[in-house]
Amino acid sequence: MSKVITIIGSGMMGSALAFPAFENGNEVRLVGTHLDRDIIDNCKAKGQHLKFDRPFPDGVKYYYYEDWKEAAEGADFIIGGVSSFGVDWFLEKILSKLDPSVPVLSVTKGLINLEDGSLISYPEYWKRELAKRGINREICAIGGPCTSYELVFHDQTEVAFCGKDTATIKMMKEAMQTSYYHISLTNDVEGLESAVALKNGYALAVAMTIGLVNRHHGPDAGLHYNSQAAAFYQAVKEMRYLLEMQGASRDCENIGIGDLYVTVYGGRTRKIGILLGEGKSYEEALQILAGVTLESLVVSRRVWAAMVRKAELGKADLSLYPMLRHAAEVLDNGKDAELPWEAFTFDQTA
Repeated sequence: MSKVITIIGSGMMGSALAFPAFENGNEVRLVGTHLDRDIIDNCKAKGQHLKFDRPFPDGVKYYYYEDWKEAAEGADFIIGGVSSFGVDWFLEKILSKLDPSVPVLSVTKGLINLEDGSLISYPEYWKRELAKRGINREICAIGGPCTSYELVFHDQTEVAFCGKDTATIKMMKEAMQTSYYHISLTNDVEGLESAVALKNGYALAVAMTIGLVNRHHGPDAGLHYNSQAAAFYQAVKEMRYLLEMQGASRDCENIGIGDLYVTVYGGRTRKIGILLGEGKSYEEALQILAGVTLESLVVSRRVWAAMVRKAELGKADLSLYPMLRHAAEVLDNGKDAELPWEAFTFDQTA
């Protein structure tokens, strides 16, 4: 049975989901935020997102932010398509005003570090903040190895939907799954959201190795996989420690590792990692990538700050996270991007 699906936030991932949503026979309404007027202008005029190389399916409907309540009227569920920089905007402008009975599926990736060093997902953050206002709401989310432009291309894609209410996420899966968009289901919201957030911070460090090859051997040296694999191995090792701390299931860990792979090879994080590896300062890299949303920077800093706090409380061993430390120091202290390779080795001899 077809659904009415309203996507609020016409960034790349939110907009990409309009393709499987519409092609599965649903009515799809795409709403831009206050920052997305140019995107919605182009959609209304040409039926195409400014950053996609193919048009939306005929029949997708487009709305400016001022009309979001009209777009949400009668929706079976809402997809939240904001970036991590729009978390509080989405809370104040949408979630606090939306009928609590309408389910929400978020694409926003990230974690928030609390005073005691614990890390919570955005769905948990929204739930806690809404509860302070007397609003009871559980928020579902999407996680997995999926870049927006590959989804628009209809490359075979495997993701997971997470939520506390099984019936709700099953309804969402039935509405969204297609021959190229495949959906697993889990009630482990914190595990899945932690896994797909952590991959952003670690993909940054792995991508530095590509820039380091360019710096040491020239831009024509090509890709060298030993260093990438060594960094990938360390990233997975540290992610597993962190996800164990978060209580994540093994399946959620594995989805995070898959997401790490695609982010190293096909995401925005790859671009800044390469620039830092080539020797650019953090400020220079930001100037070069002006206008690109870089959520990996937020994750790296927040997770490292959380681990430092846990270590102060005697609940974490910072020696287990040399790559995370390195990424944070490159971003905040101007440290050279050359990875601390020897710190990644281990000795399990008797």
